[in-house]
Order: sequence, then C-alpha cells, then structure tokens
Amino acid sequence: MSQAISAINERVGPLPTKAPQLSKNVLDLFSLKGKVASVTGSSKGIGFAVAEAYAQAGADVALWYNSSPVEDKVKYLKETYGVKVKAYKCNVGNSEEVEKIVDQIAEDFGTIDVFVANAGIAWSEGRSLEVKGYDAWQKIVDYDLSSVYYCAKAVGKIFQEKGSGSLILTASMSGHIVNVPQMQAPYNAAKAAVIHLGKSLAVEWAPFARVNTVSPGYIATDIGEFVSPDEKKKWWSLTPLGREGLPQELTGAYLYFASNASTYTTGADLVVDGGYTVP
Repeated sequence: MSQAISAINERVGPLPTKAPQLSKNVLDLFSLKGKVASVTGSSKGIGFAVAEAYAQAGADVALWYNSSPVEDKVKYLKETYGVKVKAYKCNVGNSEEVEKIVDQIAEDFGTIDVFVANAGIAWSEGRSLEVKGYDAWQKIVDYDLSSVYYCAKAVGKIFQEKGSGSLILTASMSGHIVNVPQMQAPYNAAKAAVIHLGKSLAVEWAPFARVNTVSPGYIATDIGEFVSPDEKKKWWSLTPLGREGLPQELTGAYLYFASNASTYTTGADLVVDGGYTVP
C-alpha cells in the first residue's frame, strides 16, 4: 500500500491524510452557509435553478450571463434568501474573459468555494456531413468543451492556493450514449470529453479539491426549443419515466457535489436522465 501511495504522490503531489471534521447531522452536511458559489450560464434554465438552490442552502452566489439580462434575478435571490449575489457578463468561449471574471469574483466575494461550469450550447445543425464548413463545430468545441477547461484552469488556481474547493461540470447523458432521433455528433463528442476531463482533473487535483460531473438527460429548458413537439414525443417514448425533467430535479445532484455531504466523492459522474441510459 505504501508503494501505491508513493506512486500517487509522485503523480499528483502529497495527498490529504486526515478525514475532514463533519457534522453528524445530515442536513448540516448539505448546508452551504458561509460558502461562495459561482455558476456559469446561470441567467436561466439549469444554471439558474442551481444558483437558486445554492442560495437556498445559504451560499453567496455569483451569476454568469452572456446576453440574457439578470438584474431581476439578482434582486430576487438577494431579497428572497438574504445572501450576497452579483452578476458578471462573460463570453465563456474566451479564455482571457473567463480568467478576468474568475479573478474579479474572488476579489468581490473574498474567495470561491464552489464553481459550476454549466454554460453551453446545443447542436441544431443536424447531420454533420450536411453542415457547410467548420464554424458550427468550432462553436460547439469553444462553448461546450474549451470553456469548461478555461473555467477549471482559472478557478483551480484559487482552489490550490486555499487548499480546498469543489468543481462541478455540467456534462450530459449524450456523453454516454448516442441520442436518437436527432443527430448531434459534435455535441455528443464534446460532452463525452467533459466527462473524461472531470475524471482526469479529479485525479490531478486530489491534493486540494474535488471534481465531479452531472449528466442531465432531456430537461425542459430553453436550450431545447429548436426541437419540434413530434421529436420530443420520441424522446419521451425512449425515456422510462416518460417525460422531460424539470431543472429543479437536477439541483439535488449539484447540491450534493457542492456540499460537505460529498467530501469523499471525486471523479464521479451522476446521470439524471429519467432512465434513458439504463436500457
């Protein structure tokens, strides 16, 4: 065993040797009071549901947006939950912007304890061979994969300096299976890469932070508006629970990974898909 530990230390650095001191009350374990959470793509949909859940759990929250206005959401979270909330405009596909915003959040809030790399876009171009040029492919890579790495690299430096942190990546069931009937090879490939990036970072960051991924199935948000009702009916027929999920049905997964309830969980991927990937 000592040889195995020595080998790991050579790869990732000295590992923690003591278990954390945790509350014996399970509800306390899920509390985020005193923590700062940053959620990209949180102007609506899954991102805002997660941000609100974190505020409900007591965390101060940094919202990220690109084009959708969020002033009303900032006011709502502040007044409803009594936590500190600020919003930051950022193009997550630009590494320099991401690094600048992460540093600004750390300055404004004093630190970052939880970071959710959630922002992303859907593929609506159809079959890859029918798409002209490579702009659509590059856009998917920029926003669904590269942006995740940019966020991880920027916040990872903060986690390493403070010796703790939780990074949560929004992947997709599409990183596990090939969706039907829609054709979306580039999106599937990007999300599969996000899952493996999460596992790889979990090992790399083991001495100072945890990294996990959440893989949602079909969720009723704006990102799926390009899909016709008839096509969605096919989704439902292939999902054992027979419907799309609600954004709120994902928040428990994100809260678990963010909180002290998961201090022994890293490199995990939690699929929340209504059973789509089970058969």
